[in-house]
Amino acid sequence: MMERKLLRPLYILVSLALLLSAAAWPQQAWSTRLADSAMARWPDGHMTRGQEKLSDWAYDKSVLLAGLAELSKAASDQKYLDYVRRSLDSLVTAQGQIPSYKVDEVSLDEIAMGRVLLLLYAHDHNEKYSRAAHILRHQLDIQPRTPSGGFWHKKRYPNQMWLDGLYMAEPFYAQHASMFHEPKAFDDIAHQFLLVEEHTRDSKTGLLYHAWDESKQAAWANKRTGTSPQFWARAMGWYLMALVDTVPYFPENHRQRAELIAILRRAASAIVSVQDADTGLWYQILDKPHAPGNYLESSAACMFTYALAKGVRLNYVDSKYQSNAMRAYKGIVDHFVRRDAQGHWTLIDTVYSAGLGGAPDRDGSYEYYVHERIGPDDPKAIGAFLLASSAIERNHQTTLTRR
Repeated sequence: MMERKLLRPLYILVSLALLLSAAAWPQQAWSTRLADSAMARWPDGHMTRGQEKLSDWAYDKSVLLAGLAELSKAASDQKYLDYVRRSLDSLVTAQGQIPSYKVDEVSLDEIAMGRVLLLLYAHDHNEKYSRAAHILRHQLDIQPRTPSGGFWHKKRYPNQMWLDGLYMAEPFYAQHASMFHEPKAFDDIAHQFLLVEEHTRDSKTGLLYHAWDESKQAAWANKRTGTSPQFWARAMGWYLMALVDTVPYFPENHRQRAELIAILRRAASAIVSVQDADTGLWYQILDKPHAPGNYLESSAACMFTYALAKGVRLNYVDSKYQSNAMRAYKGIVDHFVRRDAQGHWTLIDTVYSAGLGGAPDRDGSYEYYVHERIGPDDPKAIGAFLLASSAIERNHQTTLTRR
C-alpha cells in the first residue's frame, strides 16, 4: 500500500510531462487547437451555441476574446489578436459608440467586454476604444448599490451581489483605474471583494455561496444571512478569476492589496479541498459530489485551473497549487476536449447558464442547478480553457527554463 502511495505522485508527474511535452510550442498546443477551431466555428465574431444566437455584446464573448488575446501573446501569433480586433471593430463605431450595449439594463454583465477594449487601446492607441471604455466606466458611477456599498448585479435584482458580478466589473474597473489614474477607485474595488467574502463565505468549508441579498427579500435568500443556498462551481470560478485578474493592477503599496491576496489564498484552499481525487475536476455543486444528478462541469474546471496557475506564477498563492492546476488541466483534456462533427475541437459538458430569480424555477435549489442545460461549444468555457491552457503552458515553459 505504501508503494502505491509513493508511485501515484510519480505517475501523475510523468503523465503531465507527456501531456505538456505534446502540447508545448512550437508544436500545436491544446490552446491553439481550440482557438483555431473557435475562429473557424465563428469566423465573423458572431457567436452561436448550437442553433442559439448569442448576444454580440456579452460576457460570454469577452472571455473568449480575452483567451485569444492571451494566446496571441503567449504563442507570439498575431492572428489571434487580429480576430479579437475584428470582433470588436464590428461592434464599436469610429466615434467610440457601442450600438449593441444595453445601457438600460444597468447590468454588470455589460461591463466585461470593457477589458477587451482597454487591451486593444493599450496595443493600438486608437481613441475609439478608450471612448467606448469610458462609456462602460460611467455605468459604474451610476450602478445602484446595496446599503453597504456593493454593486447590484443588475437593476432588476435589487440589493443582490452575485459572485459572477465581481468578474464582470472589477478587473475592468481596476484596469481602467490603472490606465487613467483613478487611485481612489482601488478602495471601492477592494470593498466589493471584501464585502462579498464577508457575507458569502461559509466558515466550515471556506466555499462561497453564489449570491447574497443584503435586503434578505429574494425568494432564494436565507432569511438570516441573505445568502443563496448552494455552492455553484462556476460562481466561484468567476470569483477566483476576478481576483487574479484584478490584483495585478493594484498599486503595490495599497493598504488592502494584501487583504485581496489573503482572500484568494482562502478561496484557493477551499476549492482544492473539493477537487475530485480521481479526475482532478470539480462538480457542478462543489460540496455534494455524490448527490443524485451532480456532474463534473467543464467551465468551472477551466476557471479554477487558470486562477491557480496564474496565482502560482504571480506568487499570490503557494507553489504547491501548481500540481492541483496541472492535474485539473490533464482532467480537462481527458474528459472534456473533443472533436465535433465538422472536425473542430471543442469542450463538452458546460452548463450554459445559471442564475437566481427572474423566473420561478431559478430558485437556487440543488435541483435547479443540476438540471440547467449543458452542452458543447460555449464561448465562455472555451475562453476559460484558452486562459487556463496558456497559463499552464506558460508555467511549464518557465519551469523548463529554470532547470
